[in-house]
Amino acid sequence: MQKKIEELINAAKLNELLNKKQEEEEKKKNNLVFILAIIGAVAAVAAIAFCVFKFLQPDYIDDDDYDFDDDFDDDFIELDSDDKADKNI
Repeated sequence: MQKKIEELINAAKLNELLNKKQEEEEKKKNNLVFILAIIGAVAAVAAIAFCVFKFLQPDYIDDDDYDFDDDFDDDFIELDSDDKADKNI
């Protein structure tokens, strides 16, 4: 009878040790999830800030396009037929 009681006590101690180990693993998993959540939140805020910055940033390239349209036709030089023949040689 005493042997069975000792076996029950040993089984209970073993069970406690296994439960403690499982709790420690769960804590590690919870910490990992918490760290990943923080990294994800920071990345989301950075992405939103970048999108807002790009949306509100003025587009200076469009302003310069209108200045060059008027002078574009003036850059071409028409060659006489004699000049074209000289260049082909």
